[in-house]
Amino acid sequence: MYLSKKDIQSMQKVERLNLINSLSGIKPANLIGTKDKNGNENLAIFSSVIHLGSNPALFGFILRPQGDVRRHTHENIISTEMYTINFVTTDFMKNAHYTSAKFDAKTNEFEKSKLTPSYIKEFDAPFVKESPIKMGLRFVEEIPIKSNGTTLMVGQVEHIIMPDESMHDNGHLDLGFFNVAGISGLNTYYSLTKKDRFPYVRKNFKLEDLKID
Repeated sequence: MYLSKKDIQSMQKVERLNLINSLSGIKPANLIGTKDKNGNENLAIFSSVIHLGSNPALFGFILRPQGDVRRHTHENIISTEMYTINFVTTDFMKNAHYTSAKFDAKTNEFEKSKLTPSYIKEFDAPFVKESPIKMGLRFVEEIPIKSNGTTLMVGQVEHIIMPDESMHDNGHLDLGFFNVAGISGLNTYYSLTKKDRFPYVRKNFKLEDLKID
């Protein structure tokens, strides 16, 4: 099959949306937790979280165009400058996906999805108790993407919460051990399984030097 730019543009909307979203492969499934200044909790599923740097520890995620639909996650982050990123596992991916519904600002997605908010001292954004790996971030900047009206939201990690046995050999995480889920497209979920880990590649390495860890 070959599809040209013209072919892509002429596709039926939903078919095009599903195809193009799937072409980015398996993406992380994360729940972003926020709270507005009136104390209303918000929880939303995202599949666009990306690592931007380790020192300082920065992560970004993409917000779709604002348009006529209010983005409560964006509004809350701008007003409070705090939010959480929580890994979704296969154990509660159905609950996590339910947060994609367009609820109004006063609706508590934690209650709707039957997930549990949790807090730590001096950080007023809700974590997802059921998530094995979670981060608390402070808003740094937002970068508009002019070509399609989306926005890259950038935050710095201030808190990491995970089980004591999470890290192995210089900080590596085995996401498969925690049944972490991934997303393809907008609504297809996958389980992750660790296969191999290879050494850092030096220019004098041969292919045979890349021995399985």
